Amino acid sequence: MSHRARTGLLVACDIACSLVSIAIALLVRFEFNPVRALPYAGLILPRLPALLMVRLASYVAFGLYERLWQFASIRELIAIAEAGTIASVGDYVVLHLIRGPGFPRSVTLLMWVFNIALAGGLRLLARLRREWIVTSRSAALSLARSSVGRPGHSGAVWEDVRPRRTLIIGAGEAGMMVARELRTHPELGYDVVGFIDDDRAKQGYMLAGMRVLGTRGDLQGVVARHNVDEIIIAMPSVPGRVVKEIVAACEGLGTRVRTLPGVYELIDGKVDVSRIRDVQIEDLLRREEIKVDLEKIGGYLSGRKVLVTGAGGSIGQELCRQVARFRPESLVLLGHAENDIYDIDLELRETHPDLHVVPVIGDIRDAARMEAVFDLHRPDVVFHAAAHKHVPLMEMHPEEAINNNVFGTWNVAMAADRHGASRFVLISTDKAVNPVSIMGSTKRAAELLIQALDRHSKTRFMAVRFGNVLGSRGSVIPLFKRQIAAGGPITVTHPDMVRYFMTIPEAVQLVIQAAAMGEGGEVFVLDMGDPVRIADLARDLVRLSGLDPDRDIEIRFTGVRPGEKLFEELLTAEEGTVATCHERIFIARSKAALDGSVEGFLETCRQLAAAGEGGGAEFVCWVRELTGAAGDQGGKGGATCALKSSANLW
Repeated sequence: MSHRARTGLLVACDIACSLVSIAIALLVRFEFNPVRALPYAGLILPRLPALLMVRLASYVAFGLYERLWQFASIRELIAIAEAGTIASVGDYVVLHLIRGPGFPRSVTLLMWVFNIALAGGLRLLARLRREWIVTSRSAALSLARSSVGRPGHSGAVWEDVRPRRTLIIGAGEAGMMVARELRTHPELGYDVVGFIDDDRAKQGYMLAGMRVLGTRGDLQGVVARHNVDEIIIAMPSVPGRVVKEIVAACEGLGTRVRTLPGVYELIDGKVDVSRIRDVQIEDLLRREEIKVDLEKIGGYLSGRKVLVTGAGGSIGQELCRQVARFRPESLVLLGHAENDIYDIDLELRETHPDLHVVPVIGDIRDAARMEAVFDLHRPDVVFHAAAHKHVPLMEMHPEEAINNNVFGTWNVAMAADRHGASRFVLISTDKAVNPVSIMGSTKRAAELLIQALDRHSKTRFMAVRFGNVLGSRGSVIPLFKRQIAAGGPITVTHPDMVRYFMTIPEAVQLVIQAAAMGEGGEVFVLDMGDPVRIADLARDLVRLSGLDPDRDIEIRFTGVRPGEKLFEELLTAEEGTVATCHERIFIARSKAALDGSVEGFLETCRQLAAAGEGGGAEFVCWVRELTGAAGDQGGKGGATCALKSSANLW
């Protein structure tokens, strides 16, 4: 049936319901005595067209003819109640205020009750019809399963029709939604047996038609008792520690463990079965949900022109995705790798068709090109994510790190200053603290430059410093996965090597929030949680692949590489932090600043870049001395230099 035909039928049914509700209200009011009710029916009759018009107009206003009632929920019930109440106010106006006193008010009240009951019941029938169809299909599948093993049925039939017996961990809202979706879509091949939840108050109760069978401590017995094939973790907001405990508890049970993604991936807030996937390493490290001030963020992004450098990289692409949610006037995607820019441009055009997306190919080292881009697009907000980040590679090519991370940042920052951008956000790194690598040193130099520029600019310049992100192209996770797929070994540099990790969406959410708080000149530091041993990360990844890290896949230690530390810091001992209004964002209380002219600083950078590989160690030591960095912190290197920038800051 077409949408127009369904709407016409529903309107006709609503008119019938209104007439029936009037009749029932009159009969109830006058104790089912038609003779007493008839005079008042005569009063209603000439006003009946007005009553019906008011009621249908109310239903249209609340969208009751635009909903798929076979999927009706509590929200639809609320909409029916609201529409019926507004319509009943119209009834009161037509029957009382226009005519004047004398018409029984109790009849109007009864009409309100019966109208909502009849209109709601009519729409509930569509939901009940769908539930009956789904139940019939499930019963048919059960009958097919029960017939396996009878004469004329082969084992192959069992494989075709047998759904996976599924246990859901988490009897909350997400678990309920998953259970309902799996039950109403038997073609997906799931047979939900019940829930597991640690809340003692829920034990034994029914949720979405299925029982809470126990707590996590009962998991082994529940799996054995109900022949569970698959376990779904439906707790998107719990920390990774809980997910890790559940995965460990499921080891040896012979079940497949799957999960809903964490809240950082569910940016749009949607929880649905299409997002169920195998547990990934990110799930074991995720933390509590980030609380963001959407109003504050929207205030500086909505309706503004935003430019993201390095928009084709892992961080840059996620920045573009999340910025797009706030409906900027335009979003400029700047990068030098055309395929990556093409990919994110295509994605944004598909997911945000109304957004003005501008892909731009350009190199941040080209000052004239940056000037032209800023002159043409005049961005209000700049997120500077473009950088060379690979530590060992930059040790081999220090001149490239200096030219890109220092001079590239300066080119973009100066263009932002000249063209009146309101905010400039540098994506920095924990490797800029007590730097022992050329990559970390160049990022620390970039921090110093934008802080110096902030003191003389109307643009608010700030940096956000955080550690490693899971899933980025330079992260260890893709490498470990390739090594596991090849049968090992997994190569880890040192058994005591530790790093801070965040998921990419989590890091970007905090970057955008920090930028909303910035007044200019700050180096924001994100709360990275607890450091993670790389060797433990490798073992977890092996286990998630269904293998034994001590038996199936060897973990081989190869030694610390040039420019690496055993552990990274987010602050120097001298810096300390200042708390902000956000519990996960701090400000580094740094006293380090350029003690000479910016031009002198840049000239020294040019000289050391021109020295090629030989200038790398000298650059690191110069930046360490300039910023008062402490000892070697487990890194390689340690040379000293006496270069200082010249007098007069500007």
